[in-house]
Amino acid sequence: MRITTHARWAVCAMALALATAGCGGGGGGSGDSEAVLSASWGDPQNPLEPSNTNEVQGGKVLDMIFRGLKRYDPETGEAQDMLAEKIETSDSQNFAITVKDGWTFSNGEKVTAQSFVDAWNYGASLRNNQRNAYFFGYIEGYDQVHPEEGEQTADTLSGLKVTGERTFTVKLTQKFSTFPDTLGYNAFAPLPRAFFDDHDAWVKKPVGNGPYLVESYTRGSQMSLRKWDDYPGDDKAENGGVDLKVYTDNNTAYTDLLAGNLDLVDDVPAAQLKNVKNDLGDRYLNTPAGIIQTLAFPFYDPAWNTEGAKKVRQGLSMAIDRKQITDTIFQKTRTPATDWTSPVLGEDGGFQDGLCGEFCEFKPDEAKKLIEEGGGLPGGKVTITFNADTGSHREWVNAVCNSINNALDNERACTANPVGTFADFRNQITDRKMTGPFRAGWQMDYPLIQNFLQPLYYTNASSNDGKWSNKQFDDLVNQANQETDTAKAIDLFQQAEEVVRDNMAAIPLWYQNGSAGWSDRLSNVKLNPFSVPVYNEIKVS
Repeated sequence: MRITTHARWAVCAMALALATAGCGGGGGGSGDSEAVLSASWGDPQNPLEPSNTNEVQGGKVLDMIFRGLKRYDPETGEAQDMLAEKIETSDSQNFAITVKDGWTFSNGEKVTAQSFVDAWNYGASLRNNQRNAYFFGYIEGYDQVHPEEGEQTADTLSGLKVTGERTFTVKLTQKFSTFPDTLGYNAFAPLPRAFFDDHDAWVKKPVGNGPYLVESYTRGSQMSLRKWDDYPGDDKAENGGVDLKVYTDNNTAYTDLLAGNLDLVDDVPAAQLKNVKNDLGDRYLNTPAGIIQTLAFPFYDPAWNTEGAKKVRQGLSMAIDRKQITDTIFQKTRTPATDWTSPVLGEDGGFQDGLCGEFCEFKPDEAKKLIEEGGGLPGGKVTITFNADTGSHREWVNAVCNSINNALDNERACTANPVGTFADFRNQITDRKMTGPFRAGWQMDYPLIQNFLQPLYYTNASSNDGKWSNKQFDDLVNQANQETDTAKAIDLFQQAEEVVRDNMAAIPLWYQNGSAGWSDRLSNVKLNPFSVPVYNEIKVS
């Protein structure tokens, strides 16, 4: 494999940051390899198709039931070979991939090169309407299988060729030096023939090639996963399985944990942060993670897509007292954001402390002036939409609105609009029903500055929920992706981020730590750099 340089820089920076803070806790007792643990969870937005899942709850399950060509190290975030025996390239545009021998899906079907090519073609196809189709956009032929307008004119990507049972080639439309390091993302997972032969049955009970099997799922209640005894990987489950229990309120989950009715909560609610150390002692974990919370805007609404609206967005950002909110509500488990990436990348990986400048500083007088210069709040007020079931969002949204209202001397300038469940919230976003700012937390897919920018702000990107579009930004991202020199690539991405700043494409709020609390039944509890529990390493007594 040809190791790409600026991916390596970002990974090293992350490894250093995490090594300083520590990633795990709870000891490493022997445990009962057949015992099952219970953990809090939320229903995913969509069925668990790898190319249709781009949110955290569904991603947790995919990480348990699938393994791809790469896997991100649970401690450092480094992209390491998993099913890839080798990935070779001489020009960063044409890649020859060899799949390891001996891997099967849990139904006994062999994992081959065709398993990957079929899955990627399915994910890219316009008629399959997959949320992650965009991740295949650099593969030659994407414009034919997923055109911007009209019907697709091809069923398969011309840049994918199976050359043997375990080998295939990938031809991209341009150089993309970090392409191999993106292949640990779930969208690139292989799929068995069962997925295509009886799709409805597969969706009801997904079949993958990871350390766990889906035993059952009742929406709104629980998903039960069990250890796959014949899993061929070296990261086998050290417990008997995980029951993911659906909660619409994290405070209820925390109460169940204290009562002994739940083993693991992986997002300690803000209301409990004052008590968590007394409640759990060393069974509480708080570590840096590649997560940023922002407020996104519906640029498809003409009211938010004007030159004046840019000043309004900048003014709203200056009206938010980030430090007070992170200190009081989050007990300093969040850090006020000063750019649009994450400190875990490190400066060498592209993080720029202070890039946002005065627009991320709390300056209520200037905020009010900017909003007036921009023509005032569209419709006379703003409504922040968020999901009310997880993440203590109600508390911080109310605090943000109070800060804005105080800055504007208008107690009705900002109001909160809670949506009952995460799935419903996401559906409203994807249906373009937002009329004002909405919560847009981002958990990185892989530890590269590219991943904090391109999926969110590139024209028609998979997670560009507000549909912001800027040619200068797009051009800089394209140039950065083609660059094989570390420093030059990162510099170009940083220039692209400055375009995001100058247009206030989204308001950065704070960088988020990962948190978890667990029962005394568990040990060896860790959070990976994506703030997701490393379920397969948890031991149960």
